[in-house]
Amino acid sequence: MNLFDLDTPALVLDLDKVESNVAAMSDLARRAGVRLRPHTKTHKIPELALLQMAAGAAGITCAKVGEAEVMVDAGLDDILVAYPVWGASKIDRLAALRERARVVVSLDSLDVAQGLSRLGVHGVGPLEVYVEVDTGHHRLGRPPGAPSAELVRQVAEVPGLVVIGLLTHAGHAYAQRDPVERDVVIQREVDDLMATRELCAQLGVTFDEISVGSTPSARGEARRGAEGVTEIRPGTYIFNDTAMVDLGVATYDQCAAFVVTTVVSRPDRRRFVVDAGTKCLTSDGLARPDWIKVAGWDDLRMEFLTEEHGVGAIDPSAGGQLEIGDKLLLIPSHVCPVVNLFDTAHVVRGEDVVGELLVRGRGKVR
Repeated sequence: MNLFDLDTPALVLDLDKVESNVAAMSDLARRAGVRLRPHTKTHKIPELALLQMAAGAAGITCAKVGEAEVMVDAGLDDILVAYPVWGASKIDRLAALRERARVVVSLDSLDVAQGLSRLGVHGVGPLEVYVEVDTGHHRLGRPPGAPSAELVRQVAEVPGLVVIGLLTHAGHAYAQRDPVERDVVIQREVDDLMATRELCAQLGVTFDEISVGSTPSARGEARRGAEGVTEIRPGTYIFNDTAMVDLGVATYDQCAAFVVTTVVSRPDRRRFVVDAGTKCLTSDGLARPDWIKVAGWDDLRMEFLTEEHGVGAIDPSAGGQLEIGDKLLLIPSHVCPVVNLFDTAHVVRGEDVVGELLVRGRGKVR
């Protein structure tokens, strides 16, 4: 079947591009001497996690316990849950996972650490944890230096836990389109982590692991392996999206995930409407030109989305070239939430549909 014969809207993954993206990041990590632990929240598909492992990944990263359960069920056995795990139900599920796989968690508070204590005291062995440091994104973590070092000291005293390193997410690197400015952010991130590790040692807690990650920063972080970075955790790189293209860390030719959609209305010469709205795409990045890219068309622009409609504009001089029933390939603005909106992904090589994958991690937000 040709991909343009699919009923729409449909999620399509270009397997040739997926394999190329996976191989390139794996090769980068290998040459830099750092471990690659890709974040599976981007694809939520165990078969793709296994593809990443086969290409050289040392393990995988998950955002939630539910995602980790899906991956362990598929045979993945070295998992970082990069999220504070809180609550008796989640801790019980984490305990069950530890019977089947190595599971590391990250945290940024003593409260969460104390809640996890029983896993190490009564479980299969001490629970390995990363302490998350806020290096500028201002989401999770205490500031680098003394505040984080003091937390590490406190966590290290919690029975059943062993601090194996520091973790951070350079989400603020997404704001730096200039690669030189982005490199400054990365260098400051690494310097802050190294200084924090030194303070931890002065407080009596030593470790080697420094885990960092985001697709925009991963290449620069990998180059800091000699400075102490041991692990990178990019996720979006497997598919890429228009945000990565806008940042200059990918090209449209490296974008591997698309939503195939049908033109259902041409209300006037300038406007067209497709059958994919916010229930198939995301409005993330709306302010950017080409926030959702119509692949292969330079004179089409997506303007806005409602729940079931995608509204775009066309150069009036080309108005006769687009008709109701035509199908378009849309490159998402932020691919991670887009994948989570579909039950299945159609796999293609070229324009030929060669398979279908269940998005088994879809909706696993607990």
